[in-house]
Amino acid sequence: MSERKLSLPEWVVMGRIGTPFGVKGWVRVHTYSESLDSLSHYAEWGLGKEGQYQRYRLVDWQVQGGGLVASLEGVTDRSQAELLRGFEVVVPHRELPALEPGEFYWSDLVGMSVLNSAGETLGIVKELLETGAHPVLVVRSGERERLIPFVSPLLQEVRLAEGVIQVDWGLDY
Repeated sequence: MSERKLSLPEWVVMGRIGTPFGVKGWVRVHTYSESLDSLSHYAEWGLGKEGQYQRYRLVDWQVQGGGLVASLEGVTDRSQAELLRGFEVVVPHRELPALEPGEFYWSDLVGMSVLNSAGETLGIVKELLETGAHPVLVVRSGERERLIPFVSPLLQEVRLAEGVIQVDWGLDY
């Protein structure tokens, strides 16, 4: 297989806006990162759906009741906060912290080809799910969707430069 450079997404989904918090425009944020406060490291967020994002400046934040709540510039009351409910929270990929060799962000895996140990193509990664027990690759090939646990020993290799994930998984699973 020839080596190719993946084009990384401009925006990375890092969370989702939940219900309003209080009456002054604060929102609950469901984060998709390891630590609740990781979104607080970004002064500007994109909010929206399906790739259509509007920029908002983060004014203030706090960890509250096991989750993150945030105040965004221009959102000053509960009705404005309610309009943001369900929006994705995205940050520019270029602003993510640098990784060590061999590490990757989940967002970098979306769009990669998944091959099994026999070299057979299982499909393309559409998303990753966090199930609590372990992450799961959602792999689609035509109408067929496979849910493949993203754990060792099933996960054999991630080759970012080639855009390939190799797994120990049969075509008929």
